[in-house]
Amino acid sequence: MSTVKTSPVGRFALGLTITAVPLVLALLGPLFAGDPGPRSASFVLGDGHWLGTDFVGRDVWRQVLHGGRSVVLTALAATALAYLVALPVGLVSALTGRRWLEELLMRPLDVLLAVPSLLLILLAATVFTPGTVGLALLVALVNVPDAARIVRAAAAEAAARPAVEALRMQGESWWRMAVGYVGRSMIRTLAADAGTRLTGVLYLVATAAFLGVGVAPDAADWAVMVDRNRIGLFVQPWAVVVPALLIVALTMGTNLLFDAALDKGARRGRPVRVPGRGAGDGPSKSRTERETRP
Repeated sequence: MSTVKTSPVGRFALGLTITAVPLVLALLGPLFAGDPGPRSASFVLGDGHWLGTDFVGRDVWRQVLHGGRSVVLTALAATALAYLVALPVGLVSALTGRRWLEELLMRPLDVLLAVPSLLLILLAATVFTPGTVGLALLVALVNVPDAARIVRAAAAEAAARPAVEALRMQGESWWRMAVGYVGRSMIRTLAADAGTRLTGVLYLVATAAFLGVGVAPDAADWAVMVDRNRIGLFVQPWAVVVPALLIVALTMGTNLLFDAALDKGARRGRPVRVPGRGAGDGPSKSRTERETRP
């Protein structure tokens, strides 16, 4: 029985198509939302509202156009902030050579990792009321420990190679070793982690908004729309189904894009024989070996 394999280009095109719809709505939707107009009755289908009205009589389509920007921008900012902290922490702990410094950097993160992410966000929300910026900082904070561990593991594997020892013997700077060689060796690992991490951050931001953390209870936000309109799901389902599908499409499309890019990169990195060498002329050097040589 034969199986159909999707090419990286096909997966990339599919991921781009799936991601484009929620991304365009999130970033450009507020520009085309138009005048809010008068409110109607709650959970009405039709009557000039092609996606109906929500729990307070607002037009669902306008809420969809307004509701994605906060989710997308908060998730992107939180992911970027998490790596902004995790990358230097992971690189320093892997390359420092000083056990006490590694323990000082990683052990507090292990303690933070033991606390469930959503619980930490809810506990912080009881102390202060975070806005969108505060929510992005909280989500970034709970993602730093795991991201730093992945960076450290990838960096430690690359740092154990003979090339790094050769760089040390040549007196190369720490920056040259960490960024020029080790950092370049981690690109595929970090890209794989970034795809799954962005997906997890999107769900965490949406869940926090669903619970009322970081956004107003009646805000135009896709996650808030799912929460506040679920009481009318069987009366007016579009107020719940449409924002929920947009969140799912955004996460699925993001994963497909990263998977396709990684698969394409893996195919490019396959060993290539050096022209002119026969089978008995000794082992050939792969393209990846030549590219990663400092």
